[in-house]
Amino acid sequence: MTESTNSSSQILDELLQLTNQLRSKKDHQPTENPVLTLAQKINQKLESNDLTTENLKEIIQKLRDSAFLSHAKHLQKYLYNPTKDNIRQRIETVIKKLIQQSDYANEKNKETSFENFKKLVETIKFAAIFTAHPTFSLANPVYTALADMASHPIDDDTDIPFFTTHRRSAPPDLKEELQLANNAIIRGRNALDLFNYTLFETAKEYWPDHWTNLNPSPILLSSWVGYDTDGRSDIGWWDSLLIRLQMKKLQLERLYQQLDNIPNGVDQLKNTIAIALNHVKDQIHNCPLKPDPDLFSNFSRILIENRHESILSTDQLLPLFDQAMNDVDDNFIIDLLIAKAGFVTHGLSLSHSHVRLNSTQIHNMARQRLGITSNPENPSHTRTLFNTINTALDKIDPVPVDFGALLTEKASASILMMLLTQIFKHIDSKTPIRFLIAETESGFTLLMALWLARLFGIEKNIEISPLFETDYALNHGDKIIEQALRSPHWRNYLKKTGKLCLQFGYSDSGRFIGQIAATYQIEKLRKKIAKLLAKYQLSNIQLILFDTHGESIGRGGHPFSMQDRLEYLSPKITEQYFHKLGIRSRQETAFQGGDGYLLFGTQLLANATISIIAEHIYDFDKVEHDPIYDEKDFNADFFSTINASMNELINDKGYGTLLSTFGPSLIDQTGSRPAVRQNDTAAGRSYIKHPRELRAIPNNAILQQLGWCANVLQGLGTAMSANPDTFEEMLTNSKRFRQSLDFAFHALKHSDASVLRAGIYMLDPGIWLDRAATEENPVIQESYMALANGLQRLDCWSSTQATFHRIQKDHIILLSIWKNTPIMDDKEILLHAIRLALIEKIWMLSTKIPYFSPFNGYNREHLDIKILCLEIPSVLHMLVNHIFPQASEHVSDLYFYEPKGPRNEGAYAMDDRQIFKPMQYNFDLVREISIALIHRLHAFG
Repeated sequence: MTESTNSSSQILDELLQLTNQLRSKKDHQPTENPVLTLAQKINQKLESNDLTTENLKEIIQKLRDSAFLSHAKHLQKYLYNPTKDNIRQRIETVIKKLIQQSDYANEKNKETSFENFKKLVETIKFAAIFTAHPTFSLANPVYTALADMASHPIDDDTDIPFFTTHRRSAPPDLKEELQLANNAIIRGRNALDLFNYTLFETAKEYWPDHWTNLNPSPILLSSWVGYDTDGRSDIGWWDSLLIRLQMKKLQLERLYQQLDNIPNGVDQLKNTIAIALNHVKDQIHNCPLKPDPDLFSNFSRILIENRHESILSTDQLLPLFDQAMNDVDDNFIIDLLIAKAGFVTHGLSLSHSHVRLNSTQIHNMARQRLGITSNPENPSHTRTLFNTINTALDKIDPVPVDFGALLTEKASASILMMLLTQIFKHIDSKTPIRFLIAETESGFTLLMALWLARLFGIEKNIEISPLFETDYALNHGDKIIEQALRSPHWRNYLKKTGKLCLQFGYSDSGRFIGQIAATYQIEKLRKKIAKLLAKYQLSNIQLILFDTHGESIGRGGHPFSMQDRLEYLSPKITEQYFHKLGIRSRQETAFQGGDGYLLFGTQLLANATISIIAEHIYDFDKVEHDPIYDEKDFNADFFSTINASMNELINDKGYGTLLSTFGPSLIDQTGSRPAVRQNDTAAGRSYIKHPRELRAIPNNAILQQLGWCANVLQGLGTAMSANPDTFEEMLTNSKRFRQSLDFAFHALKHSDASVLRAGIYMLDPGIWLDRAATEENPVIQESYMALANGLQRLDCWSSTQATFHRIQKDHIILLSIWKNTPIMDDKEILLHAIRLALIEKIWMLSTKIPYFSPFNGYNREHLDIKILCLEIPSVLHMLVNHIFPQASEHVSDLYFYEPKGPRNEGAYAMDDRQIFKPMQYNFDLVREISIALIHRLHAFG
């Protein structure tokens, strides 16, 4: 260990001791802020050289690595400390329960018990969806190291892998997203094979005469990646087409490899697959990377001429599987059956496919194709709209589709449906595709999607699914579904497909009405929709419930365990409610980005995740009564209060300002979509007028970085105060209520009012004026004055302070009622304080930037505002490359054939050395701290 490292360790211990002293100080004034005081003391140590920048970097790395270790331990605990033995035991226990449930004990009718067992395991009960727009806050080697550490025993002697930085070098592109998703899916498929292996072994023991007739498919995997174009401009339909062909290739390669491990009896099956693989590879090789008509003409010939040889349906191989069953050695029958089960369940793709559009794109298509200009959101247009669309559905004739039609079509919805038509015709004719519609707020949207599917003749292949995520949709989702159900066309469509697919978005709903309130609204909405199916005599329709929450506590991924997560999303009492109505249901849940994919980050973790899912879906124990369902008035009041309080907060001007001032700059771009949906430019930077303009992932991530998880906590104190006794009773006696409050419990552990307030204090011009008034050094005084002037122009102090008071008031009430809640620990507090100290250093350095004339409309005021908002990368790019350009070092190495003149290479070298490089260095540390905080929260976004 180096001397520097020893020094840094000692200083870290001293800083943690100082942190604890400042937090526990009994005689400080109420207006004093321990976090801001700590930040100032850190800066004083830097100024006096008691602390060097290299020390500080090493201290941040130590705190980051400690958080990394905590993250790995949490991931391990989340999956119940997975080992091969406990995964095997869990799977065996699950399958024993299945045997018991099949009534095997009834010795008189073994054939009936097998049919019961067969029905249980051949019904899809769960789907794991690897969603698009994944966010990856960590560099890929760090994710790999984190998953690997969680896959092995962790103790005090476990080495923490060291990386200079945990940050990504750039946001993921589509190719990288696809590779990361497919790696997770492959591990998931392997885990399903492991489960099926034990299932077949057990079935063989209990039903030796029937077991080979099983084709289990209890869990399937799906993917959005490469197909979800909502909010993205980097995915053309030709990209999605190529990705779908690649997914087909991966499935056929997987199947061939599985069969290749069987020594004999599968030659014809393998030859057929090999021929198909060659054709698919040829299709991929010739699939155009741009919408070029000549290239697509040639591609069409290759795709269509040999489409049958490339296999169009899993049905084509079933006779060959049957033949192989008679020819393979007995020792390899299970291997053959496992290969067949995975193939039949997932079709001609590594996973099932989901596509997604926004409802606005559906409405635009209605205007273009049917001339419907009425606004679906206007109640006065409702009758006309539904009459028009029902009439259109009465008289529709399917139209042919070729790639020429795709090349000339302009409407996004039509393009997507045409693409799906080509996939069904030429790639996979049997496996259904989910068609997700974001921000659905009218049944008209569903009927328009149905009209479009019918127009292209693929109605029976498409699973149209509304996404309920807005406040309106969560409160009126049953009315939206009933609007569609009133149409005989929609009812007949449900009967043909045998399912009603619904999607619930915890990301947007959580940030608009509050995470805890969203839980209540979604559960209530599901029951209302189930009643509608009974009302319209559609109880035989399977109800598919897909929760798209992705990462973090703010988006619905339960913080404590995988089992809690599954129970929280789909409580058994709700499933029992469906059962009483005669409705079959299927649960689906999203695994998204760095947080979700970690659960499939190694084969061991994937095996554990799938085994816990299996344990959840095959839990046949009797449902215990939960008292929260008896307290209907308390329920309604409690959650509606949170909803109302969150609505007030997001409409508070200061809340949007708080999110947008320097929050977006605290995190690297980690996803493929821009953080801001739409923006206006003011004072040289983008401002967010309302949280709706910020996407859900960065919205939640910024709150975490500011040290206050408002989307989980806001309104909770006010809701408790209405009936504190019942709150305490439910928290003690209701598992369902307690699971909802687990989010708040975890959020409180990573939220501190003094951290939030310290950040807001930094934006107060008065703080800097006070410091200027007592500063004796005129140079530093001038810098303080400059910062005060810039913050006055930024003009965000008063509104953010008012927002803080709103948050603080609710939190004081919470603490007065909910005793013994956790608090942020000293290491996390110290990270926030160091970051504030670094921000101050960046700001102070910026005041030393020399005067410059306006450059392409970019002036000093623009520069100051951007720096105060921490838009450092763009600022330094402008300063170093345009305003104060650095001379090329290469000039000194060249000979210009005449006497050498003086090189003015050092014109701005001092500015670069003393201002620009230190600003970049400090900003890199700011972002590294953000990564450390992500580790501490065990989640992102």
